[in-house]
Amino acid sequence: MTSFQDRITILRVDPEALEARRCLAAYLYLLSERIEGMPASHVPDPDPEAASYRPPGGAFLIAQRDDGQPVACVALKTLSPGVGEVKRLWVDASARGHGLARRMMRAIEDEARTMGLARLRLDTNEALTEAMALYRSDGWGDIPAYTGWPATHWFGKTLT
Repeated sequence: MTSFQDRITILRVDPEALEARRCLAAYLYLLSERIEGMPASHVPDPDPEAASYRPPGGAFLIAQRDDGQPVACVALKTLSPGVGEVKRLWVDASARGHGLARRMMRAIEDEARTMGLARLRLDTNEALTEAMALYRSDGWGDIPAYTGWPATHWFGKTLT
């Protein structure tokens, strides 16, 4: 019997590709549901940061099931030499509980290493308790604030 993880493929895609935009729409809808006062239109479609998620300074990954359905995404952009920021981590409700978020984070960290980034940071909101638990359990530590609302927590990680 094939495991859930065996039926998932992680791919690098253009951040404005249809499957990426579908993932982002679902991600923003989730944020609007979980974060009080955040409209789903907080990030317009197409994403104004899309260019920063393209090589050579960025990456946009999706996870898709063997039927081609995208079920997760994560993005990376370079902030300064050696420093990157992880953005837009989302896993569809149908794919949660199988370790896919951790797998996506590992994949984006591998992309960062390939790009020559040594340190990463990210921001999140306190309403996303599962995300905060994931980051802390995966070696991310609290750092000073570097963005504003809707972020309430900021994390950093040195890549080895």
